[in-house]
Amino acid sequence: MAYQDTHSQTKKVIFHVYNYFKTLAGDKGKPEISNFFRQTREMTAEACGVSLACVKRVCAEGKKLSVGENQLAAEPSSFKSPRKTYKRAKPMTNLDDFDNKVVRRTVHSFYDNGQYPTSAKILGALHEKINYSGSQWSVRHILRSLNFKYKKCNDGRKFLMERNDIVCSRVMFLRKMNEFRRNNDTRPIVYLDETWVNQNHTRGHIWQNSDNTEGLKVPIGKGGRLIVCHAGSPSFGFVKNSKLVFRCKSGSQADYHSQMNATVFQKWFIDMLGNLEEPCIIVMDNATYHSTLTEEYPKANTRKADVQKWLQDKSVDFSPVETLSELREKVKLTMPKEKKI
Repeated sequence: MAYQDTHSQTKKVIFHVYNYFKTLAGDKGKPEISNFFRQTREMTAEACGVSLACVKRVCAEGKKLSVGENQLAAEPSSFKSPRKTYKRAKPMTNLDDFDNKVVRRTVHSFYDNGQYPTSAKILGALHEKINYSGSQWSVRHILRSLNFKYKKCNDGRKFLMERNDIVCSRVMFLRKMNEFRRNNDTRPIVYLDETWVNQNHTRGHIWQNSDNTEGLKVPIGKGGRLIVCHAGSPSFGFVKNSKLVFRCKSGSQADYHSQMNATVFQKWFIDMLGNLEEPCIIVMDNATYHSTLTEEYPKANTRKADVQKWLQDKSVDFSPVETLSELREKVKLTMPKEKKI
């Protein structure tokens, strides 16, 4: 069982008490006091209210430091404190879903213009679009998290390539839309998506005089962030009474997208369907909150007993001697693949 480390100041006090009791125990002129403090470590532990093992660790560390510093006195200059663990925020690489879409569209815009999307070019484009202030290394980290790969093409040049399943999903979508058009399907196509806007969003440049004495003042700060969700069609415009706009409640700009979850989207989606006047074709992307698994399954941090119970409920045979890793493999083969919208 791991022990909890002691602070450096506490270690210093314990070591001082130990040395004092040790001095008293070595005083031959007072045998009654010397005998009383003969068990120096036990007396130190009782006086300081710590365990005997803690006193032994402090004494061993103190003696090692004293020898290392070549000191004649048995007192080191400093003890080591337990290292505090900090969860460092990474605002430059942990982008939200909306900014990730901006990054993806930026890369594809370079494709459309016949340009090679290098990290430097992408960084410049993101700085103009979302005022991104990260480095090229942060851009590379974001691209890898979006399943882009930096690999060689046939001509020896390097090019950003998307993951195969994403390309496959796009091809399936285009093929399905082409099929609707070839069959002269008259149903309107309704597109839906989400975006965000800052409360103090303004234009960055306007025409002003040379003295800069006239013109509008740009508000300081971004202000509150609003999340907007809507649906529309080229046939009849936006769906009536289907606009969803709400303010982000969290003060942190990094956490606002979490408020657009499956529960909020499902309620809005059902209400939107009720406002459609005729059968329509609904088009949406694969955002995490657009679909959820029909049934929960054990996660990577689920306890072994819970995994066994889940497999037992699914009538999956397993042996009691099987390890958690073996049970997880059976969960992967049995876990539900279907999602509900």
